[in-house]
Amino acid sequence: MKTLEIIGFKRANLDSASLKEIRESGSVPCVVYGPGIPEQIHFHSPAILFRDLIYTPEVHLVDLNVEGTHIKAVLKDAQFHPVSEVLLHVDFMAYTEDRPIKFEIPVKVVGNSPGITKGGKLELKTRSLKVKGLAKDFPDFIEVDISKLDLGKSFKVGELKPENFEILTSPNVSIVTIGIPRALRGKKGGDEE
Repeated sequence: MKTLEIIGFKRANLDSASLKEIRESGSVPCVVYGPGIPEQIHFHSPAILFRDLIYTPEVHLVDLNVEGTHIKAVLKDAQFHPVSEVLLHVDFMAYTEDRPIKFEIPVKVVGNSPGITKGGKLELKTRSLKVKGLAKDFPDFIEVDISKLDLGKSFKVGELKPENFEILTSPNVSIVTIGIPRALRGKKGGDEE
């Protein structure tokens, strides 16, 4: 899995006036917590550094560099302004290499479905799956092979065979379905009469 470096600067004042000042200067207030560090650290980081972390379908492990201290972390939460959608706050969770963590990994659809060649429509029901395992074992994405899916068929989470990590998403959840278009439904109904 790819790692992205975020450079941060510690902040001493946690009041709303200092938060407003940080945001006006083009930075984002952040916090990192979790089993990988002894106590939570409040810091701020330039907003431009989050572009490759948040505004992408890919997921990354994060190497936080807070004034020279390197912390291995994952993005836990990002808060946005409800109107302007400006990034307001970011939470990171520190981890250690020897303890499992929970994480969301995106789904990548591969293969050519016979249902799509017959006119079916690919319906992606789930874009990412919740997993648990060691960070070093996580793939960049989870492949879903649709080469055996016909019209009206689905690929469920339970059909995946992960290696070195556990999928926490329910095995009954559909990842992808080959939908039957209205035009083909009408043809099937006409053929049966």
